[in-house]
Amino acid sequence: MDRWQAMETLVQVVEAGSFSGAARRLDVGQPAVSKIIAQLESDLGVQLLLRSSRGLTPTQPGLAYYQGARQALMAAAEADASARCANTELGGRLVVSAPVTFARLHVVPVLHRFLSQHPQLHLDIMLDDRNIDLLEGGVDVALRLGTLSDSDMTARRIGRCPLAVLATPEYLSRNGEPEHPAELTAHSAIIYHRTGNGPLYLFQRGDVQESVALQGRMRVSAAEGVRAAVLSNMGLTIASEWMFEPEIASGQVRRVLQDWALPAVDLWAVFSSGRKASAKARAFAAFVEESLAL
Repeated sequence: MDRWQAMETLVQVVEAGSFSGAARRLDVGQPAVSKIIAQLESDLGVQLLLRSSRGLTPTQPGLAYYQGARQALMAAAEADASARCANTELGGRLVVSAPVTFARLHVVPVLHRFLSQHPQLHLDIMLDDRNIDLLEGGVDVALRLGTLSDSDMTARRIGRCPLAVLATPEYLSRNGEPEHPAELTAHSAIIYHRTGNGPLYLFQRGDVQESVALQGRMRVSAAEGVRAAVLSNMGLTIASEWMFEPEIASGQVRRVLQDWALPAVDLWAVFSSGRKASAKARAFAAFVEESLAL
């Protein structure tokens, strides 16, 4: 049995939740899908799927195999795309979705290099702090920050940045500089949120952990608003250092509580067409990854 075919079949069955759904995705008959899964379970000597009236769910070994198979298929697709990129001129239209502030500070200023590398390529950049539906918006690749909520998306982490407590020197001189995370609740906070309440932040120093929920009269749904409020000395915030990188470098914004660590923020490249994502979409993701590493 072709093991790559078996891995792809299991991945499609798990994600579709049924043999029939996987068969439609793979454009084959349902009996062929059932046969491949049965043969795979026989070869491995374990049950990978639980069958019930509600559909199919992976067993614990099945879930582990699914995760490994999905990663292997993505890695193979990445290698294929890299090889094609090395020998193929990229052209046509590439639609990219990205958060406004991150793109303004870290993507748009370097796009001239990407376009000069690929003179036949045209870019459509859709800037929005909301997560746009990739298929509905015709997006080839989206840059997304934080935790991905949709496990069915094909995504690759291309960057990581520390979270930090950030404020202007003027705000700190007026209100004092907190020396412990618990003291943040006494400060005016500019809270970046897109849905619901502000998040709970977990600080760590050695073996000590401290959870803090920021208190503030101002919640902002876009990073540009958070920047404007902080730079106007209205309060402190917790944000990725990417959001204030120029001001941190110039001293206009300072890091606070530097001896305490916060979880990092991940940057993901999310592809709309799964493992068949275009070479130009993957080339763009690789370009952004390399640019952030410089």
